[in-house]
Amino acid sequence: MSMKACIVKLAIVTVLSIVSSLTSFARLPVKTFTPGSFTAAGYEELQQTFGQKKVIPAQFREQILIALSYFPELKDLAIVFRIKHNRTPLTTIPVTTSVFKNSRNRKYIITISDSSIDMLSPILLKRFSFNAQVGVLGHELSHVSDFNHHSTWGLIGNGVDHISTKWVDHFEYRTDSICIAHGLGYQLLDWSTSVRKAMHVENYDGADNVGEPMTRERYMNPSTIRKRIAVNPIYTNVV
Repeated sequence: MSMKACIVKLAIVTVLSIVSSLTSFARLPVKTFTPGSFTAAGYEELQQTFGQKKVIPAQFREQILIALSYFPELKDLAIVFRIKHNRTPLTTIPVTTSVFKNSRNRKYIITISDSSIDMLSPILLKRFSFNAQVGVLGHELSHVSDFNHHSTWGLIGNGVDHISTKWVDHFEYRTDSICIAHGLGYQLLDWSTSVRKAMHVENYDGADNVGEPMTRERYMNPSTIRKRIAVNPIYTNVV
């Protein structure tokens, strides 16, 4: 076998391995979550199981706990959810000093903006339905899951690669794939539909590209998410 063929085979095996690992721990999907999806005792159980080492603001506690329950690989990881003024509605970053630590000891910050420029105000987290909020929080947790599979140099490389538009397109599209594989496809679909409706666009390229012609599919369009759901066996017989 040629060197080129070996590289191609290795790449295919790697991708299949990632997809298999994501699917293996996915919770059963639910089409719609509401605040009443769990009792007070149920949310407390989610807190005890998935909320350890997490800083969770009361305003979005239920949505965050539900989203976290679909990412059991993150239950022992330190994540701070914070609410503050920020232009971008949601961002996820590793704490700089923890980049150099073992992945088990890293810490991440997910920033939820409570105010932004007028053009982005319609897509702040607080503007969306409960179900859509769970979906976009799942997208942010998919970033954490992805980041935490990288080495220190891999994380640094990610930061450098962000200067490439094409790389960011692939990065965000792949993050949506991770979210769907974890079982939050319907919630992501709700967010994807809602953000496009709020911004009056067919393609949403992110907060940094608002006001520009949007011809790329950086974040999965609703039609793409539906297709992914249709072929993923974990979504079979969901009512």
